[in-house]
Amino acid sequence: MPNEKDQNLSPDEEPEEKKYSFLQETIKPKPVSRQQLARQIARIAIYGVVLGAFACLGFFALKPWMQDVFRGDLETVSIPEDEEQDEATEEAETEPADPVLDAESYEEIMASLNERAQEAKRGTAYVQPVSENGSWDERMTGISAGAAGVIMADNGQELLILADSSVSGDAEAWTVTFQDSGTYAASLKRRDLNSGLAVFSVPRADIEDSTWSSIKVSVLGNSNQTRQGSAVMAIGDMFGYGDGVSCGIVSSIDYKETFFDRDCDIIATDIPVNEGGTGILFNLDGEVIGMISPSVWEDAGSGTANAFAISDLKSVIEILANDESVPYIGIYGTTVTADLQEQGMPAGIYVVDVDPESPAMEAGIQSGDIICEAAREKVASLGSYQSAVLKSKKGDMIKIRGQRRGADGYVDVDFTVTVGSRE
Repeated sequence: MPNEKDQNLSPDEEPEEKKYSFLQETIKPKPVSRQQLARQIARIAIYGVVLGAFACLGFFALKPWMQDVFRGDLETVSIPEDEEQDEATEEAETEPADPVLDAESYEEIMASLNERAQEAKRGTAYVQPVSENGSWDERMTGISAGAAGVIMADNGQELLILADSSVSGDAEAWTVTFQDSGTYAASLKRRDLNSGLAVFSVPRADIEDSTWSSIKVSVLGNSNQTRQGSAVMAIGDMFGYGDGVSCGIVSSIDYKETFFDRDCDIIATDIPVNEGGTGILFNLDGEVIGMISPSVWEDAGSGTANAFAISDLKSVIEILANDESVPYIGIYGTTVTADLQEQGMPAGIYVVDVDPESPAMEAGIQSGDIICEAAREKVASLGSYQSAVLKSKKGDMIKIRGQRRGADGYVDVDFTVTVGSRE
């Protein structure tokens, strides 16, 4: 028991052994040798390489899934309408300048044409069906059957290629070859056997940087501004191989080709073409003005490249590009002229023929009927009828009103048509 003397001591006067009862020590780290430091750095580097390798493997393994989940929104493709050209501007553009006709100027002209053609080629491609063995001709010559295509849109997920529907056939897979010779798997997005057009798609994520640098989306121009004698460029499979190039002039713009439910202007040229040849017709500004197709006057056997005017196809192209079916009723028609109206024929579309397996035939429309209204729109010409039909959708039930000649003259007839498509 502490005595009274100890209890009376102040804190500063505590016994020596009690004041320093807790000792504090400072532990110095063991020095690290250079060898140990080198081993630690090497260990960290190895861990970094291993983690980096796993990260790369994980990225490539998950890349397709991530692209599918996080891909951009599908953009609606809109084909700009043709602008009307001012007559004064048109006359000024058509005034010929005095040419210099010598060898040097000829070489300059050809060099300029070739430069423009090579630039236009960047917007073209070659579409081929995939076959396991290929034909004998393909194996012997190395030239496979296909069709010229034009890169006509980029919807944010796919690059869209417009081509002649003859290449779609019964195939289940296709390839698209671009100007850098890069070949990619493609799928048939939509086709319209009525107008002979098909749209193929190549996923943007599949296209390599080297290909992107060598291609472009072509501009669909205004073919209504094309005149007889205009210089044009044809690019495609006109001569039996996919990358042909030729220049020529427009020989005629006065004719049309009639499809079911519509017609299309024809741009005839003096450019030679093989039987079954396809191609893209460009003006000198590098704009697409026509689709060269073997179905243009196929029975005439002209041997020259003739093209469907692109301006008359834009509505159909826009529908196909947005993965929709092109409406189809199945009528071959012609506009009732003012002269025929003076003779007592009603205004509208005279039905020349009806496709035997068409919605029009099922609805009871006959040759000789005159269509005056379609889908609640007045029909005064084939153009207005075409516009009314293209505003509908496959599967829609629309009313068509017309007149049919009877014993006592024309009588009203009404039809309910279920809109179809030719795919």
